[in-house]
Amino acid sequence: MSDTLELADYRRRVSDLYYDVRRGSDPEQAWAEWRERRDALFATHSQSPVPASDRPDFTGSPFFPYDPAWRAVAEVELVEQAPMLIDHSGGGSTRFVRFGIAHTAVNGEPVNADLCWLDTSGGGVFLPFRDPSNGNTTYSEGRYLLDTAKGADLGTEDGRLVLDFNFSYHPSCVWDGRWSCPLPPATNQLAIAVHAGERIR
Repeated sequence: MSDTLELADYRRRVSDLYYDVRRGSDPEQAWAEWRERRDALFATHSQSPVPASDRPDFTGSPFFPYDPAWRAVAEVELVEQAPMLIDHSGGGSTRFVRFGIAHTAVNGEPVNADLCWLDTSGGGVFLPFRDPSNGNTTYSEGRYLLDTAKGADLGTEDGRLVLDFNFSYHPSCVWDGRWSCPLPPATNQLAIAVHAGERIR
């Protein structure tokens, strides 16, 4: 199978993971199954972000324990669309369009995050973020929560966007420098330290 078809297969499997998450009635159980299947992809798939030489010893990515306090639904405020270039870890940039702000609260703290639309091909909602945990327990440059162009889509409830920070994850460049990933812009710096989702240690 060509690299292109293998990548398509990988993304299809990721989309299937999130489809099952959205169908689940128990968010914590869905998260546990998502982690298990994601770890299996990382350990075995040819398009895993984990370098091939490290996969035989890969035993799973570290996460904070699931905490329902980090799951919320957000009202989306639509704003005047504004183009923006998001820089990559390996140089270059990708064009997005800022189209809205997600407003919610987690752990009693307000969260307001910019929502971006990938301005190429079929598009997709992108919600990367930075927070005070970066450089301590999580990747110094931030994490992703939604990237619907690549299947990372937690869906909606009653017209509001599901933001479950337990599902936040590191970009692929954390695992291997051969990947060049869009890095969360400074405008999506959250005030609250997000002790949920994937961690470095």
